[in-house]
Amino acid sequence: MHAAAQFELIIAMFLVIVGLHYIARRLSLPPAAALIVGGGAVAFIPGLPAVAIDPELVLVLFLPPLLMDGAWFTAIAPFRRHMAGILSLAIGAVFFTTGIVAVVTKMLLPALPWAACVALGAILSPPDAVSARAVLQRVRLPRRLSTLLQGESLLNDAAGLVLFRFAVAAVLAGTFSLGAATGTFFLLVVGGIAVGAGIGALWVLLLRRLGDDTLMIAVTMLVCWSAYITGELLHVSGVIAVVTAGLTCGWFQHVVFSASVRIRALAFWQVLVFLLEAAVFTLIGLSLRGILDRIGDPTRIIDTMAMPVAAIVAAVIVARFLWIFAADAVVALLRRMGWAPARPLGGRAALVMSWAGMRGVVTLAVALSLPEAMPERDLMLVTAFSVILVTVLVQGTSLGWVIKRAGPKEDRTAPPPLDLQAAEHAMFRAQLSAVEREAHDAGGEVIHPQLLRRYRTRATAGEAFDGTAEERNQAIASHFDVIIAAVEAGRAELVRLHRAGQIDDETLHDLEHDLDLEELGAVAAKG
Repeated sequence: MHAAAQFELIIAMFLVIVGLHYIARRLSLPPAAALIVGGGAVAFIPGLPAVAIDPELVLVLFLPPLLMDGAWFTAIAPFRRHMAGILSLAIGAVFFTTGIVAVVTKMLLPALPWAACVALGAILSPPDAVSARAVLQRVRLPRRLSTLLQGESLLNDAAGLVLFRFAVAAVLAGTFSLGAATGTFFLLVVGGIAVGAGIGALWVLLLRRLGDDTLMIAVTMLVCWSAYITGELLHVSGVIAVVTAGLTCGWFQHVVFSASVRIRALAFWQVLVFLLEAAVFTLIGLSLRGILDRIGDPTRIIDTMAMPVAAIVAAVIVARFLWIFAADAVVALLRRMGWAPARPLGGRAALVMSWAGMRGVVTLAVALSLPEAMPERDLMLVTAFSVILVTVLVQGTSLGWVIKRAGPKEDRTAPPPLDLQAAEHAMFRAQLSAVEREAHDAGGEVIHPQLLRRYRTRATAGEAFDGTAEERNQAIASHFDVIIAAVEAGRAELVRLHRAGQIDDETLHDLEHDLDLEELGAVAAKG
């Protein structure tokens, strides 16, 4: 197939993605499930060429921006506060699941070398950042559980990828050293943190000197791939490098971005992440045909692979339950023994955490990267695809129901969030102080009376309001509804004048931009 036809297929895929996403929203279905099923259906359209996925390209193209997006919006304080729980899931659960899957696989296939069994476990063990994001966007969780799941999805890929590489090397070389593997794992993590922090610091220095909105947005977009590729070239963890760079950029973006850059960059980034995330799940569905073509006879899956695949899928799901409930029991025991920092999740929250273990693009890409010499490679591919289908289509679609039935409670021992109205009042007072300093001339005369009056009214409105918080919010919403209605009327009049030929395009765009900014400010203030 020539390059132009490939490009046409890519555009067609994105059009299909938009259609499937729309259908999923209309039917109240998880978009990830609709995209996988839709991609699988599209893959078997007669005359459509099979989609061959390059695993290395998939990892370097999709993983860095999606990890960056998660890290960028991660709240640092809760992330640090729950670091022990995050590491328990991102490292402990991955290693434990790998071990369980390896044991079950060895029992089912005694002739398969232990290293190959471990390689399969490493492929299936890490829940996927993309799948977690897709599900968490549709459900409401207590802050602690949300932080744990987000933190796990950011870090567990590194543990799974390192385990996989050591296991494959052991299969091909026939030797394995636990001490060397542990030391190398530590160096990969520390090196990834150093690379990510360096890229993030360079980003901060660069943005403070660029002075051009478009260049700033372009540089920001390239940070994730720069961190990942640099980490891999230096033989450290590219995943950890991206996460560290994302946390650094997310922390400093409030002081290096202007308002216009932030508005434009966020809009651009949201569209980019939407397309990449949707493409990931569609490619998973499209890859089904390639897997079946490789195996040849579909009946071979049913006759020889059905039982071991089903057992391994069950082992993956059960292993997460075992680890989370066992770890929570240990934390509860430590709590009873008097260790104050230990705070167990409780049975309801542990159930939700256990059920939220969706696999996705990393599992598929790593499975496809298995060398041809790997024993039972076809079985591993089918198992990886089956785990993705079961966890996304079954667990992902039912997670909202599980959360509703389990009803996990908010963690009351965590520091309470800052009161929104108190923070808003402090912001208004700071604004008033700045205006008061600048609103007088050298002789003390007021030179900006309207501006001073506006900010003084804004700063004292909360103190002067006698109603309840709900009544105050309703009054604020009503106020900004009027502003939004005025903006819409102004925009309609501009369009009418332009269509009538009374104003030119430049005037339309300039005045429309002012209205857009006014509307954004009103919507943000109302929200």
